[in-house]
Amino acid sequence: MPKNYLIVGNPVKHSLSPKIHNLWFKKNNLKSFYKKELANENELEDLTIRIKKGHIDGANITVPFKQKIIPYLDGLSKLAEKTQSVNTLYKKGDLVFGDNTDVYGFSQSIKENKVDLKNKIALIIGAGGVVPSIISALEVLSISKIYIKNRTYENILTIKKKFNNLIPLKWDQEIKCDIVINATSLGLNSEDKIEINYNTMDKQTIFYDTIYNPPMTNFLKLAENKGHKTINGKLMLLFQAQKAFNIWTGITPEIDNNLINILND
Repeated sequence: MPKNYLIVGNPVKHSLSPKIHNLWFKKNNLKSFYKKELANENELEDLTIRIKKGHIDGANITVPFKQKIIPYLDGLSKLAEKTQSVNTLYKKGDLVFGDNTDVYGFSQSIKENKVDLKNKIALIIGAGGVVPSIISALEVLSISKIYIKNRTYENILTIKKKFNNLIPLKWDQEIKCDIVINATSLGLNSEDKIEINYNTMDKQTIFYDTIYNPPMTNFLKLAENKGHKTINGKLMLLFQAQKAFNIWTGITPEIDNNLINILND
């Protein structure tokens, strides 16, 4: 029997996950299929029921459901528990569990880009579902200080309850830092812009966008025009997918130039 996997989110049209996982299934001779599914919040419980019944064998969870899925799960990994953020669902026995592979995805993407964040300062823009994972990854990478800003200030305070080391900023506050991370969905549309004063940043400041499609958001374009190093979310996507694939199949698939080139098409 072929196995079925999904990525569930809203929006989900931009997702490149099916390309990645279906290529890995083919390479490893697995009769499995992976597709996108647009969902609403009231359909999340049904998703877990479908996994329990064996109609679906596993799923990735993306914006805006990484926290909203948690009440419908039977258990969480230690990392998912710590971050209260789930991006991978799997079945164990008759139960559905949630795991977090975003922490690994982000930290590995930083290492792959040969960026050393030890004792450095980070600024995170946004307070959505992926932010706790980024904070956890930055801690793994021995960051010194983490500043955070978001249009809705109250959402920052919710995250700060889990991470005492966060330094909240008002939306219009500017600081000098070593890396600026866009963790919002602003950039999925070509007209999206993030209000940030690039002129106050040192030339060495790195700009990282968790968005990978489009590969060059306005946030990154403006930074590149000012001479900054930029990183998009493609490697984070690949590394978190690699770990999710391992959770489902026990296989650690290869991330090679062929795969990266396919994603660039």
